[in-house]
Amino acid sequence: MLSSTGSGEPTLGAMTTSARGKTIAGLAATLLLTAGCGPKYLDAQTVAATSTCTNASVLTGWSVQRLAKQTLVVPVQETAVTTVAPEVAAGIGGIILFGSSAPSNLGSTLASMEAGAPGGIKPFVMSDEEGGAVQRMANLVGTIPSARTMGATMTTDQIRSLAHRVGLRMRGAGVTMDLAPVLDLDGRAGPNSTDAIGTRSFSTGPQTAAADGLAFAGGLREASVIPVAKHFPGIGHANGNTDLGPASTPPWSTVSTRDIVPYVSAIRETIPAIMLSNATVPGLTSGPASLSAAAITDVLRSRMGFTGLVMTDSLSAGAISAAGFSVPRAVVAALRAGADMLLYGASASTVHTLTQQAVDAVGAAVVAGTLSRIRLENAARHVLAAKHVDLCA
Repeated sequence: MLSSTGSGEPTLGAMTTSARGKTIAGLAATLLLTAGCGPKYLDAQTVAATSTCTNASVLTGWSVQRLAKQTLVVPVQETAVTTVAPEVAAGIGGIILFGSSAPSNLGSTLASMEAGAPGGIKPFVMSDEEGGAVQRMANLVGTIPSARTMGATMTTDQIRSLAHRVGLRMRGAGVTMDLAPVLDLDGRAGPNSTDAIGTRSFSTGPQTAAADGLAFAGGLREASVIPVAKHFPGIGHANGNTDLGPASTPPWSTVSTRDIVPYVSAIRETIPAIMLSNATVPGLTSGPASLSAAAITDVLRSRMGFTGLVMTDSLSAGAISAAGFSVPRAVVAALRAGADMLLYGASASTVHTLTQQAVDAVGAAVVAGTLSRIRLENAARHVLAAKHVDLCA
């Protein structure tokens, strides 16, 4: 396992000196530490007839392969979304769009493809509409200022209103999840090869980043688009770009009193989804946070009380491969550590093979006992909860 809690239990300490920050710091200070093959298939009707039906009870009857597919997110170019139609028909949990200009018929194309999703459980359709240097479909949703510009020139009400307008257009194009806002704290010149964030950050101040980022998230939610806060526990001060290679944050003793503050606020505001970083956090993890039970299960879940959807950053990133993980191995490691949805990159010609390899790796891990079936079921349950899917309806 890549994670370690170090020589002692990390603390969350005081997080700011401002009056507003003291409220957040007080909240942070109260955070406490607190196999084999699946059973014979039972459908929702049978479960309902014999006991109280819940998503959890129905998922005990799903095959390992079906559970695994619901946790995976496949990449696709927004100009060629039908290339992942086989994955959607097989029950994939999500698709993430890449590109810089989306076709005007994207919404209708997605709707036609999603009609083939098994059980009517549609995949999330994700995009990175952060603003500034990171937008996939500005031609459909409009140009968004960078987070830094929004933070410097707009009120929280204005940010919320802008995100609401963007969200409505995203929803109209068939996109149901925005991999934004960025809650990292960074005042540097990036994004570039040594700094993944830069102008993607709202502020270097934890309270400002929290307020502006959550205003953006609120506007998306009002438009029925799910926001994803990223990159926990914070990579704004990392010493490299994890997309390209390994990177490390300052020590956990610093991260836990500064970078983590916006996530405390996000959880208090019931943010529905949080994305993990691929950076190492000295004193907390010995490898990428996205593969770390210390970061996910111990801190994010147990101490901070997050009950929503936990997503990885790309498991094809340089930081992951540099740690010795192929995508299939990283998928298993991330699930075991507590992640619920796994993202990775692949070309159109390799996405099917890589996805099947990931599914096979999960199945083999469950059979071998290195990944518990219960953990896999819990991951799928979090995915379905975020989709508002009721298997007993």
